[in-house]
Amino acid sequence: MNLILAGTGAFGLKHLDGLKLIEDAHVVSLVGRQIEQTSAVAQRYGIPHVTTDLSEALALPGVDAVILATPTSLHAAQALQCLHAGKHVQIETPLADSWADAMEVARLQQQTGLICMVGHTSRFNPSHQWIHKRIRRGELSVLQMDVQAYFLRGTTINTARQKRSSTDHLLWHHATHTVDLFQYQTGDEIVVARAVQGPVHRDLGVAMDMSIQLKTRRGAICTVSLSFNNDGRLGTFFRYICDHGTYMARYDDLTNGCGEPIDVSAVDVSLNGLELQDREFLSAVRAQREPNASVQQVLACYRVLRELEESLA
Repeated sequence: MNLILAGTGAFGLKHLDGLKLIEDAHVVSLVGRQIEQTSAVAQRYGIPHVTTDLSEALALPGVDAVILATPTSLHAAQALQCLHAGKHVQIETPLADSWADAMEVARLQQQTGLICMVGHTSRFNPSHQWIHKRIRRGELSVLQMDVQAYFLRGTTINTARQKRSSTDHLLWHHATHTVDLFQYQTGDEIVVARAVQGPVHRDLGVAMDMSIQLKTRRGAICTVSLSFNNDGRLGTFFRYICDHGTYMARYDDLTNGCGEPIDVSAVDVSLNGLELQDREFLSAVRAQREPNASVQQVLACYRVLRELEESLA
């Protein structure tokens, strides 16, 4: 399986670390914004081709698929470019930063029949998988989710504390994970979606604080607090209040409501959610099947994001 990876930021490196562990996954081209930095990363991971032009990489012989870990504003256009080039594509979240662009990617995927998957990593984290499997077996039902997504983003610095070329959006980037996961875990449609936000940052041009309320058709609720002003432990924390127990998930780790660790080592072949996400993508390409988190499966999430955006307006 010959892959192009576009993006050499924090998540691009996480994909490269995960792909090293997957048999027959070969990154044959690395696409970055700055040739010097991209070349240094390619040398570290043994990648033979380096470019700042995605078109150049797509023209290489023998390329099977592309993973996009580029800035949000490029996702939809680059996904369309890959599909037009006849390549399967995995797009890091979010799929797009508008409902119209998300719909266009979904339309072209249907037209081409190519594999198009979105990196909703929460579906693959062992912590969330453990809960999902119990829900599927009828052992749990989600009554409420309480989610905190907290970062310190007064400047354009990524999670690896490196300068980045773009600024995330609390709604279209960070809330995306929770909206999709809430629908995925409840197996239900979101019918109420409201949001309020704090002041827009003068230099970054985005709101630095936001609160979201969601409700499904069968009555499960979700409250999301998001901030770029948090000076403390950073990241996203999920509290599941269920009919049988309370659970707290932080990325790949899970505890009960009292903070006692739950062993999730038997959930899947790895404890790394991003590696499991990449394994699902490559497996779907090989088998020519729809992957978990396909563009068609996650499209409902982006419809809700549009409703939330309208509520902010």
